[in-house]
Amino acid sequence: MSGAELDGVTLAFEPGSLVVLNVVLALVMVGVALDLRPADFAAVLRHPRAAMVGLLGQVVVLPALTFALVVLLHPPPSVALGMILVAACPGGNMSNFITHLARGNTELSVTLTAIGTVLAVVTTPFNLAFWSGLSADTAALVRAVALAPGELVATVLAVLGAPLALGMLVAARRPRLAAQLRGPFKLLSVGCLALFIVIGLSRNAGILADHWLLLGGVVALHNGLALLAGWLAARTAGLPGRDRRAIAIEVGIQNAGLALVLAFDFFPGLGGTAMIAAWWGVWHLIAGLSLAFVWRRRALREEDAQAQATTT
Repeated sequence: MSGAELDGVTLAFEPGSLVVLNVVLALVMVGVALDLRPADFAAVLRHPRAAMVGLLGQVVVLPALTFALVVLLHPPPSVALGMILVAACPGGNMSNFITHLARGNTELSVTLTAIGTVLAVVTTPFNLAFWSGLSADTAALVRAVALAPGELVATVLAVLGAPLALGMLVAARRPRLAAQLRGPFKLLSVGCLALFIVIGLSRNAGILADHWLLLGGVVALHNGLALLAGWLAARTAGLPGRDRRAIAIEVGIQNAGLALVLAFDFFPGLGGTAMIAAWWGVWHLIAGLSLAFVWRRRALREEDAQAQATTT
């Protein structure tokens, strides 16, 4: 099967599974919101430069970089659309854990996840429509499905906005209950999402096997450049090392669950689009955790060197 044939592949995906995916993603967002407090948003006032650099990295730099990569690689149109779709989504909720593991600025990471997710109600539809419209191939796909901006905004509101509002309401009104629910809720919801993606990939293993070099190579390159772009943006802005790590991870860890929902809702006949979103959901965790372990060990060595210098 040639790469171009991915555009017409329909994945093995039962209609009822989309309902399950929407529910799982909504649960994930409720779990994220249980962790959010007004102080997280107020943190922008304490660290405005770092927050602005991180948000610009997510909302502007990553989509623009993705479009440049699409022009450079010229992948099959459905794959290109999947890349743009993933880049248009906000940061993934695992970014906070990975930042903590990497000894980055966890407070900044939480702030960026919170604000980026809220802004995604506007930025995700805008970036998807804008950047896909600049490429003749992806613009043709979007026109073919008659993508309605209003429907896209409504879907993002349903799977992001409403669950976030519910979780934040519980956290504000019932803080003790929210504290009890945070850990189990996050583990359960993230576990369900990971299981859903793994089952989906296994059911479509033949397609993945036929195109593993294309799909795997594109996602690995795309994700690697996203991590690098976040780090370079923070370095260019003169931010300290902990902030660089947080922003790099925040830009490189995307909400693949939302990308999958939008792919199946609006582009159900485009196998390449959904496969990019699904494989990104697996790969960005592998890459992010690997980078976190490298940075964590480097931080330990630096601290050991400093400790030795002070005792000698």
